[in-house]
Amino acid sequence: MTTGHFRTPSGGRIDRSRPLRFSFDGRSYSGFEGDTVASALLANGVHLVGRSFKYHRPRGIMGAGPDEPNALIGVRRDQGRYTPNLLATQTELYDGLDAVSQNRHPSLEKDRMAVNDRFSRFIPAGFYYKTFMWPRKAWDRLFEPRIRAAAGLGIAPSESDPDSYAQRYAHCDVLVIGAGPAGLTAAMEAAKSGAQIILCDDRAAMGGSLLAANQVTIDGAPAARWLAGMLDSLAGMANVTLLPRTSAFGYYPHNWIGLAQKLTDHLADAAPGQPRERLWQVRAKQVVIAAGAIERPLVFPDNDRPGIMLADAARTYLQQYGVEVGRKVVIVAAHDNGYRTAHELKDAGIDIAAIADIRGDSPVAARARQAGLRVLTNAAIDGTTGKLRVASITLTSGGKRETFACDAVLMAGGFTPSVHLFSQSRGKLMWNEDLQAYLPDQSAEAERSAGACRGHFALDEALADGAEAGRSAAEAAGYPFRPAIIPLACAVAHPVGGGGHIGAAPTSDPSRPKAFVDWQNDVTAADILLAAREGFLSIEHVKRYTTTGMATDQGKLSNINALGIVAEATGRTIPEVGLTTFRAPYTPISFGTLAGRARRDLLDPARITAINDWAIEQGAVFEDVGNWKRAHFFPKNGEDLHASVARECLAVRESVGIFDASTLGKIEIVGPDAAEFMNRFYVNAWTKLGVGKCRYGVLLREDGFVLDDGVVGRLAPDRFHVTTTTSGAARVLGMMEDYLQTEWSDLDVWLTSTTEQWSVIAVQGPKAREVIEPLVQGLDLSPDAFPHMSIADARICGVPMRLMRVSFTGELGFEVNVPSGYGAMVWQAIWERGQAHDMVAYGTETMHVLRAEKGFIIIGQETDGTVTPDDAGLAWAIGKAKPDFVGKRSLARPAMTDPDRKQLVGLLTRDPRIVLEEGAQIVAPAAEDRSIGHVTSAYHSSVLGKSIALAMVRAGRARLGERLEVPMPGGSIAVDVVAPVFFDPKGDRVNV
Repeated sequence: MTTGHFRTPSGGRIDRSRPLRFSFDGRSYSGFEGDTVASALLANGVHLVGRSFKYHRPRGIMGAGPDEPNALIGVRRDQGRYTPNLLATQTELYDGLDAVSQNRHPSLEKDRMAVNDRFSRFIPAGFYYKTFMWPRKAWDRLFEPRIRAAAGLGIAPSESDPDSYAQRYAHCDVLVIGAGPAGLTAAMEAAKSGAQIILCDDRAAMGGSLLAANQVTIDGAPAARWLAGMLDSLAGMANVTLLPRTSAFGYYPHNWIGLAQKLTDHLADAAPGQPRERLWQVRAKQVVIAAGAIERPLVFPDNDRPGIMLADAARTYLQQYGVEVGRKVVIVAAHDNGYRTAHELKDAGIDIAAIADIRGDSPVAARARQAGLRVLTNAAIDGTTGKLRVASITLTSGGKRETFACDAVLMAGGFTPSVHLFSQSRGKLMWNEDLQAYLPDQSAEAERSAGACRGHFALDEALADGAEAGRSAAEAAGYPFRPAIIPLACAVAHPVGGGGHIGAAPTSDPSRPKAFVDWQNDVTAADILLAAREGFLSIEHVKRYTTTGMATDQGKLSNINALGIVAEATGRTIPEVGLTTFRAPYTPISFGTLAGRARRDLLDPARITAINDWAIEQGAVFEDVGNWKRAHFFPKNGEDLHASVARECLAVRESVGIFDASTLGKIEIVGPDAAEFMNRFYVNAWTKLGVGKCRYGVLLREDGFVLDDGVVGRLAPDRFHVTTTTSGAARVLGMMEDYLQTEWSDLDVWLTSTTEQWSVIAVQGPKAREVIEPLVQGLDLSPDAFPHMSIADARICGVPMRLMRVSFTGELGFEVNVPSGYGAMVWQAIWERGQAHDMVAYGTETMHVLRAEKGFIIIGQETDGTVTPDDAGLAWAIGKAKPDFVGKRSLARPAMTDPDRKQLVGLLTRDPRIVLEEGAQIVAPAAEDRSIGHVTSAYHSSVLGKSIALAMVRAGRARLGERLEVPMPGGSIAVDVVAPVFFDPKGDRVNV
């Protein structure tokens, strides 16, 4: 097992008394409690962790937090769990951790795909748009499979995720995002007011930059001591919730924030059943964003070799983890933070070969020289060498070109405020010329930014800014508390001034092309210049053409430098170039976190009726209808679908059948204006519908096309029982609510969904009355007393019932509505009564055949969103004297009355054994190359002894008696156009 030979003898926030073992690509290493995978690898001298996306160049650890573009790893655990694309810089070490590198074939050291780098001149930005578009067949068969095999960040797991995930909704007065200096003081000041506070931070330990502030004092105490006291105080306050390991990944409207909290990833053995992660959906009265800032890299030739890192990351690894990122280091700087890093590394015994400052001479450079550091000013960076790790860097200063041997190069290009979340909140950014950065300006939500994320980089400024933000947030949330804020005195051993550089760094060797701007997507400065030359002036277009700032990085390191290069190339300022959109998530989160418990059986929860268990016992075959489980057919003695349906259809026509219609949508419409509401909503007239009567209702969208249908019964002058299709229940209720609240707020009406409250048992067939009549109390079921299309409340089997005499089969029919709790009992009673009449249970397929024999449409089958009532043969349902209803004006458009529109007709095949395919196109014999319609429903009718079909055909009603053809791969099928009612066209059977 390799030991950590780049670990300092002491220091850091790791627990050296608790060593941990882990592996990376099969090799064993050691680390300590408190390490991340990245810090432990660096402690073992491992910088090479991956290969780049496009060129497969060696890539090393570059940052120390969520800004890391290269160190994406996969982690394998027991139970077949494999998680790709985890940031090594944020993956906490535990004993036995098994990590693997990604995007290499077959290994990091010997990647066959590295040949792409040799042909880089032939695959510049946008090459795929130009190269693989022709011929089309070559793309499908040759290019696409190979590109897909080579591309990608990690391998998607092949096994199902065995972990569980939790979700929680929370409300608070003030949500503070980020527990660095500004976030801590913001949380404390807000908490003093008594407001409910949530403080979240994506690290395991809260403190932000203070975790690596060993040479800083606050109010005379070491920063570590002040931090510990602050966290202890916050943890002891009942109104404060601390959420470490929690990333704020998305800012959504009305201060709705998404937080992803890691619960067990840092544990070697989590307790059984303990959730792996938790999704917090937080609604906050006020938000304080204290997201800090990201150090900006420098763009120079060959700046992507392993061992080339951000200077502040090197400081973090040294001070927080006790890790030396190299033994001989060169620092390239355009910001004073490079000098701070140099001093701290030198104090730890690390050899600083040189500081190359691309700026001119300065007081910080003079102090560095006095400390014995070699400083080159006005430096140009000409390139680096090294195969799997940087070995040297070539610099030019004062006309002299020198090459420095080194094993690490640290970049200090300045700091970029982290404005991702503010931008997601739809806040407006402004460009600050002094800081050379975008800062939050106009807020769109009840939030404020504090600290480094709004340009206050100095520690004392950040602490004071956070305190003021916390106090003002609490006051805005309704907790006024105005004690004097006592400024905290901060002492920093090596103060950091401003400055920084944007765009490509100076070089005396511009011929070397690969100066990387986006490490994750292999985008170079040359790629961005090419995009500008080819006319992509919008930064959003440059982003998509070159892919800079995309993928999991979301431009954290690349955006500002890309803006600078585009600005220089196009002769514009950075504000004129603009800024790309920051999209959620800010950092990657797992699909499991978003799904929570909505997976496996809970992914798409099944809805079952009260009769479901009975149907299972009878051997029913089920189908999914939306979320509902419905009996498709009831096979007997090994019957297949067709045999079972043929038997069920004959039984219903000859005797009686029972059908579970409980899934139909049911809505109760109640109020003095209920009839007026129905009049305005449906095409039919409702004012004169008598109490105890039913009517078939048709509902249109505003564009005049059929949306839904169903039978409506009037229970009282101010009460209607409305049925909808199974799939349309929520849609229709939502539309009703919309109109009632926004268009017809003058109407006094209440809407209540009763779909789950009623079990609906359809008893259909010539013997239907004989079956249910003995079970009914308080209602005369004779034809004269209770005719077709009647509704009444009564009792059945001693329980309340709402009975409708309606039929979707064309036979004598009753729909028994009983409270769902009684559904199974009443069904069983009807079933037992029906056995004397050879009753059958039938499913949805038989229901479809029976209704097709009668020419009854099904919404979504005969209609496709472009069908009017007249097209479907329902013009008779429209109230002719009605002044208005939803969709009425649209029906008057010329296109809606075109005689060539598709209309509902019936089709009979010349060969009665042939059943047409639903969706098949229909042509006229004289114009076989032009479709004039399509088959919507097709079945074999055991009752009629032949196949039947419904179809939508152009000018269909004018074509009755014509012969058309349905072209199929095996040859055209001849069909005759007939009326859509195949059985009992006069409707005598429904009125017996």
